[in-house]
This record gives sequence, C-alpha cells and structure tokens, in this order.
Amino acid sequence: MAVQNGHWPNLPLAAWQETYGMLHLWSQIVGKIRLARTPWFNHSWHVPLYVTSRGLTTSPIPCGHHSFEIDFDFYDHRLHVTTSDKARCSFELTTMSVADFYRKIMTMLSELDIETHIWPIPVELPDPVVPFPENDQQAAYDPEAVQQLWQALLQVQRVFNIFRAEFIGKVSPVHFFWGAFDLAVTRFSGRTAPQHPGGVPNCADWVMIEAYSHEVSSAGFWPGAGLGEAAFYSYAYPQPDGFSEYDVRPDAAYYHKDFGEFILPYEAVRTVNDPDAVLLEFLHSTYRAAAELAGWDRDALERQVDPWK
Repeated sequence: MAVQNGHWPNLPLAAWQETYGMLHLWSQIVGKIRLARTPWFNHSWHVPLYVTSRGLTTSPIPCGHHSFEIDFDFYDHRLHVTTSDKARCSFELTTMSVADFYRKIMTMLSELDIETHIWPIPVELPDPVVPFPENDQQAAYDPEAVQQLWQALLQVQRVFNIFRAEFIGKVSPVHFFWGAFDLAVTRFSGRTAPQHPGGVPNCADWVMIEAYSHEVSSAGFWPGAGLGEAAFYSYAYPQPDGFSEYDVRPDAAYYHKDFGEFILPYEAVRTVNDPDAVLLEFLHSTYRAAAELAGWDRDALERQVDPWK
C-alpha cells in the first residue's frame, strides 16, 4: 500500500517539465563558470554543484588570491554570488529566459570584477541546442516544484552519504552533475578500465575517456531526464558479463536495456514506509552485481567494522 512520506516530496515531472528544462540550463551556466576557473580534477570532479540546506552551490571558486561562490537559494528563490572579500550580489529566480539568466549572472560577475568567459553551448543534450545568450524563449519558474526538487535532493544526498561511508576504497563525493542534471556517487575498484567510447551529445570524447579511466560502480538520481519520471539508476563500467540478469532488489527495480543501467522509480521509494531502507537495498544489490561479477576485492574496499560503534 502506498503511503505519503512528508520528507520525500512528490515529483511529477509532467507538472513542472518547463521549469525543469530551464533550471537544467541555468545550472549548466553556473557549472561552466566553476569549470572555467577551477583546476582540472580527476574524473571531472571540479565541475559539479553540491546540495546545501537552501539549494545548490558551486562551493568556493578561486579568483586570484580571493574566492567566490554561486548559490541557488531555493528557499527564497534567489541566485547569490558571494566573494571572500565580503561582497555579495543577487537576483530573483523567477520566470525568465535562459538568455536573461545568462546576461544577469555575467553582468553581476563583471560588477564584482570577476571576468569569466565560458563556452556558451549546453552539453549532454541532443541537437539542436541553442547557445545560452540566444535562448530568448520565456520559461515558467514554478517555485513550489523547485522547492520539492530541493527537498528530494536533500533526502537522496543523505542516503547516498550513508552508502558512500561504507566504502573505504576510492569513492567520489555525492555531487550534482549539471550536464545530465543528476546527483551521483561512484565507487572505484582501483583497476584501470578499457577506453570509453565517448559519444555523449555535445561533450568531447576525451572528457568521457578520462572520467571512465578506471572501473566503476556508479549510482545516482535523475529528477526526470529521458525516462519521463524521477528515478534512481545504477550502472557498471565496464559492464561485466551477467550484469543485466543479476537479481537486484527491490522488486520495483529493473534493467533498462536502452540505458544499460538498473532503474528504480522514485515513486517506488517515496511511497513506502521506509524509503531509506528501500533505496539502500537498491544501492547495495546493484553494487554487488558489479563487484561480484567483476571480481572486485571487496574485503579490501568495504568497511568491515564501523569505527564509531
């Protein structure tokens, strides 16, 4: 029987599709500003945004001997730029075009003497794509839907961090990749992987080759994307033999042949008595599928004893 969990909000994509699309492009503009000013980290870990108690942030971005950060405040619905020398500017998040958002943030950075140039083309989206400064189509901003997204991200991040803490091998932070607009966490076996074939729309192949230079088991959360609904995913690269047939849990999880990933609908988590347990069951079982079939050294990579107990 479905139940209502107040901490896990409803996310019907059809009801906020327009806002979702616009927010995705806004996040790419902000993410590209971080990308333009940050040294290159392994696996593109210098580009994501991070979930905060009010929305999303870039975290501090270097600017000479100073720093600045850009924050989406989904509580008051404002975009803030704050510098380490106490300057602060903001503007309201409301119905506007992507071009308006681009002009507003670039003007604000210029006023703060933060001259930054970005490649103004959306990435990881299929053609045709419109450059940010030319995308003048007005899109509705639904503040209630954005707050629901933020609340969902808070819950997902919390559970993902529980899962992350169980792994003592190389593991990524829980971070928000603005390319595909997803929250993700990735475990590494420690072994190198075959060269990735690339092919991601409007993204250089060398980026994907470097990102997948080593074996991974990766899980994440899409608020929408190509599925038409919010969902969790899990995949392995390279995918070991038998992965797609592995018996993963819970019953609502399935292998999506076109995506090459296991999928668990968000609704299957939100509408149960214990969402945390169901999501962790999915994360654990799909990781086992990758680690067992590929022969990872699980004894060396997984925490055997909780040091805090």
